Amino acid sequence: MLPSSTTGERKIEHVRLCLNEEVGGSGITSGFEHYRFRHNALPEMNYDDISLRTVFLERELRTPLLISSMTGGSSSTGAINARLAEAAERRGWALGVGSIRAAVERSELASTFQVRDRAPGIPVIANIGAVQLSYGFGVDECRRAVEIAGADWLVLHLNGIQEVFQPEGNTGFASLLSRIEQVSRALDIPIGVKEVGWGIDGETASRLYDAGVAFVDVAGAGGTSWSQVEKFRSSDPVRRAAAEAFADWGIPTAECIAEVRAASKHGALIGSGGLRHGVDAAKALALGADLAGFGRNLLGPAVESEEALDHALAQVELELRTAMFGIGAPDLAALRNTPRLIKH
Repeated sequence: MLPSSTTGERKIEHVRLCLNEEVGGSGITSGFEHYRFRHNALPEMNYDDISLRTVFLERELRTPLLISSMTGGSSSTGAINARLAEAAERRGWALGVGSIRAAVERSELASTFQVRDRAPGIPVIANIGAVQLSYGFGVDECRRAVEIAGADWLVLHLNGIQEVFQPEGNTGFASLLSRIEQVSRALDIPIGVKEVGWGIDGETASRLYDAGVAFVDVAGAGGTSWSQVEKFRSSDPVRRAAAEAFADWGIPTAECIAEVRAASKHGALIGSGGLRHGVDAAKALALGADLAGFGRNLLGPAVESEEALDHALAQVELELRTAMFGIGAPDLAALRNTPRLIKH
């Protein structure tokens, strides 16, 4: 799906690196391995009766699962978005698209984010870097991003460490919370905030909820490390070497979910960052997440074929359902209230 020729387009570079290089964090994990479900040998329920249906931000979903924001901005990455959208629609997952900043600035790129015609029945999340609010983006540009994607919600991503190591990086994070609040209060759709792989703690989440943010995606450590991605892109030997010091940076995803849920009992919460399979999704939901998000481990199947991607999504659902069967949880309410998730 990606062009065979070398290209300098940042989005294609990001996809190539995520597929071909070791860009996961090193020396840090998602933290889900510290939790284990206590098996229930007599669940007193039928497997076929298990329901994955849920409601998130007043939208009904067939599953509590999200394809996290990954890409867009070129014809090739637009094709990946199209395939992700079609698969999400077939299986009832929510869908995030990559940063739409490029399309807001260059209208000819808008089509690479326009997925609504391929996913008419599921929630779609538009995505803009929060730091762009410090560089001229405002309510109008955020509204334009939502229009381009035909989105139900907008997420503003926080990626300070990445911006430091990115050759084109923007690091003006001062007074950003007030700008996030302005957008959250001005737009008439839910606005969320997500990290990109280093996590959001409980105190930060509380400040965001208080500022009017409708949902938080913790996007914790244990999956892709964007300092490592940018290390491979950089031609600066000092920055390449310095990026190595941040290979184990961040807050494990499981820790983020538990901390944010403790800080806000009812705030809408997405758990993503290093989820490997449906058992991790079950743990994320049991810890307090409303949706569980998957990113880079779906990228390879998405590039490979429609069939490979569909198989990957079906496998996650099978694993999630089986975990629920294994603890006797017939629905997501029972999973979220289970006493059978043990920290060890």
